[in-house]
Amino acid sequence: MTEKIGIISLGLIGGSILKSLSAAGYEICAVTRNKQAVQAAKAYTPYVSDDMSTLQGCNVIFVCSPMSKTLEILDFLENIADKDTIVADVCSLKSFVMQKKRPYVFIGTHPMAGTEHSGFDASFADLFKGAKWVITPPDGTEQTQIERLVKIIEKTGAKTITADAEEHDKAVALISHMPMLVAQAIVKTAMPDTLAVKLASSGFRDTTRLALSNTQMAQDMVKMNSKNISEALISLMENARTLLGDEYLKEITDIKNFRAGMYDENGINISD
Repeated sequence: MTEKIGIISLGLIGGSILKSLSAAGYEICAVTRNKQAVQAAKAYTPYVSDDMSTLQGCNVIFVCSPMSKTLEILDFLENIADKDTIVADVCSLKSFVMQKKRPYVFIGTHPMAGTEHSGFDASFADLFKGAKWVITPPDGTEQTQIERLVKIIEKTGAKTITADAEEHDKAVALISHMPMLVAQAIVKTAMPDTLAVKLASSGFRDTTRLALSNTQMAQDMVKMNSKNISEALISLMENARTLLGDEYLKEITDIKNFRAGMYDENGINISD
């Protein structure tokens, strides 16, 4: 079966899916309200517009809109997608999209890839190469439907991992949402100290990269995952206090070795 792919919203993630899957030979229909993105995307597919009816006939649709808009779009797609259409969101939270049974085949997903930049111009075909891409299929999803989606995702160079939605949300609080909030807090703490700002070099730059995250995305993550982020911050503070103790050298050596083994020489996470 030749899948016809639909993509809603052409920011960093949606644009990168478009560029990657068009290079893989898929026929793609894309929808975006951004007029500049419409024109730029025509280099990859002639089927791009601001009209949602463009998606009619698509076998698989990726919803790449901001989290605050995703439920509205999933509801709207009930008027367009047929019962065999696979609809996959790419939100960095999964529990909130899994609450309602849909008349189409809905499968939650989250590509663990991104940069501090946003918009179609920042997207690129290799964004997902070597990255983990989480899928959270609702109970009762047919294995053949999951396999269809996995086959498409793997064409981007990503590796799929199946997870429970709630466990996913706790995990991303630890490795993504909480670190972003901490990076923002570090910048806010340093801002009033003019000497500190003058002296800041590569360590501060690299540690605070996540403070440059897309503001809409950051607001959605903090608002919608606040409980898990709060629990992650409590654990962070407890571990920081432990590291101030007499066992610092031993503990930091173990931490350093653990961190060194997480990624290969290309920066790809090789943890199982």
